[in-house]
Amino acid sequence: MAKGPKLEFPITGVKVVINDGASHAVDSSDMAFQAAARGAFKDAYLRAKPVVHEPIMKVVVESPVEFQGSVMGLLNQRRGMIIGSQDEGVMCVIEAQVPLGEMFGFSTILRSSTQGKAQFTMEFALYRQVPQSIAEKIALEVAQNKKTAA
Repeated sequence: MAKGPKLEFPITGVKVVINDGASHAVDSSDMAFQAAARGAFKDAYLRAKPVVHEPIMKVVVESPVEFQGSVMGLLNQRRGMIIGSQDEGVMCVIEAQVPLGEMFGFSTILRSSTQGKAQFTMEFALYRQVPQSIAEKIALEVAQNKKTAA
């Protein structure tokens, strides 16, 4: 489960219950039980229709009110979901949930688009299912990496 059979990501949220089992003097060994468990897990995993989750970050941006629209645009470009916005005098505070994978390089772009006047904080919020188009792109990259490694 540390390396899933489909995309080789760790597998979480799985509960395994063994209801019955028996050993035989002739064909039972530790290796045989491990092989049986791997085969049963792989079969159940593929039938369960697994999905890929990504970490979603809570992002809070403090910016001058004049840049509020462009900051919201930057967050939306990164698949961000705006949770709320508050004006506090000449500054506004924008709270959003943005996938971690989309946040790399955000500080540089935020500084550029606000003349260096905005700042942000980021903390983990939750895991959410990756959109199908991105999941397909990840599957393609994993398949290509397997081919080049082989």
